[in-house]
Amino acid sequence: MCDEKQEQRINLKFLVKLKKTPTECYKLLQEAYGDNSLSRARVFEWCKRFSEGRESNEDDQRPGRPVTVSTPETVTKINQIVRADRRKSIRMISEAVNADKETVRKILHEELHMKKVCAKLVPKNLTPDQKLLRQQVCSYFLERLEEDPELMKNIITCDETWIFQYDVETKRQSMHWKTPESPRIKKARMSK
Repeated sequence: MCDEKQEQRINLKFLVKLKKTPTECYKLLQEAYGDNSLSRARVFEWCKRFSEGRESNEDDQRPGRPVTVSTPETVTKINQIVRADRRKSIRMISEAVNADKETVRKILHEELHMKKVCAKLVPKNLTPDQKLLRQQVCSYFLERLEEDPELMKNIITCDETWIFQYDVETKRQSMHWKTPESPRIKKARMSK
């Protein structure tokens, strides 16, 4: 379709140089191209441009947002930025690669298959040493219970005291980018 428009503009330029009127040009184009000819308004517009001395038959640059395309270089650059710091926002990434926010969003979601998720809340993060100690204590109690089944009657329990711990990082602050294959970051719940 674009090549046909270019062809018609070249023909219009020729007709204008032959001193044809815009109405005559329009009728000749309709005769030659039928339903695919330029509209009357476009023919008059281009005739005026060519009669004023315009040589190019290309469209003028249009104002507005530039068309942005995701190039392989941009995709790899965005991938490197996200892998370096998974907590960056789309705005921060778009400023770093000098691209439109919507383009960055499309690259992240459609090409890199990433989504931004909150950290997974777990009851408590234990260090490997703490896990080992808990396992040893439980094994010890099981051994003692086998030797002395009445042991549970001698254990005294009491009510828990709840003390809330202040968590400086909010749920939104803990959000990070992840691919379907990567695990979610774990964040311990507030200790009570």
